[in-house]
Amino acid sequence: MKDIEEVKQVVSKALAEMGYELYELSYRHQKDGDTLFITVDRFAPISLNDIVLVSETISPILDELDPFSGAYTLDISSLGSEKPIALEKLPLYVGQYVHLHLSHPYKGENDLEGHLLKIEEEHLILQINIKGRKKEIPIPLVDIDKARLAIEF
Repeated sequence: MKDIEEVKQVVSKALAEMGYELYELSYRHQKDGDTLFITVDRFAPISLNDIVLVSETISPILDELDPFSGAYTLDISSLGSEKPIALEKLPLYVGQYVHLHLSHPYKGENDLEGHLLKIEEEHLILQINIKGRKKEIPIPLVDIDKARLAIEF
């Protein structure tokens, strides 16, 4: 078996050329066979067709590299529709519907969902819905623990 870091570098480079980012790569021995798990990400949504394209591109590269002895299954996935957002990448998601977890509650709430309207120097503006009314609220950036995309109902 080749060094997993070498496999990550090769896969990461190929994904970057396609406009994707390698989020996670792991090789696991399981009772029903070995599996190489690859999770990809990008700013734009990832469809099933994208997953197929990534698989068709990565598979021959892995065949040539031949990183593992024996057969294994290639499992490619995305982070999904409620993917986590790295806090430093929040500016890319202005205009999107997001879920924020706060370290210091806003009016007693640690979890907020709404449209990310803008990011200013020390805070962001989140448009939330309270009893059918839209309200814009400032949230200090230092108070945000985690962020992810959310599905608006």
